[in-house]
Amino acid sequence: MIRTVLMLIFWTLAAPVAAIIGFPASFIMGDVRVLYRLFMWGAWWGVWITGVRVESEGLDRFDHARSYIFMTNHVSNLDPPIQIPLIPRRTSVMVKKELFKVPILGRAMRMGSLVPVDRGNRDAGIEAVRAARSVVVEQGVNMTIYVEGRRSFDGKLLPFKKGPFYLAMECGVPVIPMTIVGTHYTMPKARFAIRPGRVKVIFHPPIDPKDFGSRDCLMEKVRAAIESGLPEEYRQTAPSATSRTEPQEGTAYA
Repeated sequence: MIRTVLMLIFWTLAAPVAAIIGFPASFIMGDVRVLYRLFMWGAWWGVWITGVRVESEGLDRFDHARSYIFMTNHVSNLDPPIQIPLIPRRTSVMVKKELFKVPILGRAMRMGSLVPVDRGNRDAGIEAVRAARSVVVEQGVNMTIYVEGRRSFDGKLLPFKKGPFYLAMECGVPVIPMTIVGTHYTMPKARFAIRPGRVKVIFHPPIDPKDFGSRDCLMEKVRAAIESGLPEEYRQTAPSATSRTEPQEGTAYA
């Protein structure tokens, strides 16, 4: 609990400092990368304070000079501050539209080309996909998507949303599946306190949507790649769109 509080205090203090330095620098230089790097630095060191140690694998499997759509599993609130700083170059993400109303954070997200989404509104979801396409194709920014749409209770993959695969087919840029393992132990869903532990982030080889005739085929390939990085006890046959998983005790990445 103490480490978790220290992380939150660090982020509370670091965010205004990053804004004070990053906003003017970004306006003067006409480049948001300074602000982005400051926030990524704060996110990474905030997690480090909690005693969570991160190992990455597969960063040498793709060209860091081009844009991709990164698709990953999601089991913890710790996933974004661990994964996003690892991704080469700037990446956008889809976030709840309510967060754009938060002072400093909302302004930073707009400058960073993050995409607001209303999860309960289907039409708004379609609009979010269009906005994401603009970010990827026109701005050349990476996009990172949690393809299950919500966090898993037990570490196993939930059914995937179809929107990300529609986006991938529309953009025509390669997809890089990502697997994160260990955050289900350090900070599972519905738990506030963070436990020290080891987390592994795996970048799988790129998958080109042009090689697939349908979104469903692309989805199956991406799902198989993400699931291949999970511990054996978390792997399962791909569930149907209506299936659900039941919570069970997880184990740490080792």
